[in-house]
Amino acid sequence: MLEQLFVIVSVTSLAMVTPGPDMILVLRNTLVDGRRAGVQTSLGVLCGNLFHITYCLLGIGLVISHSILAFSTLKYAAAGYLVYLGLATIRASSDSPPPRDIEAGCSSKRSFVQGLTNNLLNPKGALFYLGIFTTVITPETSPGTIVFLVGAMMLVSATFWICFVYTLGRQTVRKLIDRSQQAVSRVVGSLLILLGLRLASTSR
Repeated sequence: MLEQLFVIVSVTSLAMVTPGPDMILVLRNTLVDGRRAGVQTSLGVLCGNLFHITYCLLGIGLVISHSILAFSTLKYAAAGYLVYLGLATIRASSDSPPPRDIEAGCSSKRSFVQGLTNNLLNPKGALFYLGIFTTVITPETSPGTIVFLVGAMMLVSATFWICFVYTLGRQTVRKLIDRSQQAVSRVVGSLLILLGLRLASTSR
């Protein structure tokens, strides 16, 4: 089990520090709407991860990965959602000033739903967890060990998001970002659009 734990922690840590749609969305919501929005977005992402893990354990993820229609539907829906968020971010950068209070921002429910939706629509999540559950967690792995390993994955993810959001929310970091808020928002919006276009162009 120690070898499985090491692999799980290592792979999850690598996935977390690799920029992707979830990271860019959490970054976007934290910068635009404040620390609380970033935390709620992260919670939505974590719930999405749990959903991916659940259906992969049930075997549904294997069906999705082998179904061209299901995979393509998720892929284009996710791409469209990312492009929409990117355009909204760029448009908002010139329409309204950034919030003064790093704890303030949009409603917690909206941020949570954005994080959850963004994560659930990404078919790469299914492929990531399928890779783990077919190489690290085998049919011989006991239910107790599976729960422990899944808990370790979620702990690594949650720790990363807490550190990420609160680093962005620090006064020194925030002041640097606020000086060029409009430019930062446009860059983040452009990244979301590029991620969406890149996702739409991938086959698997």
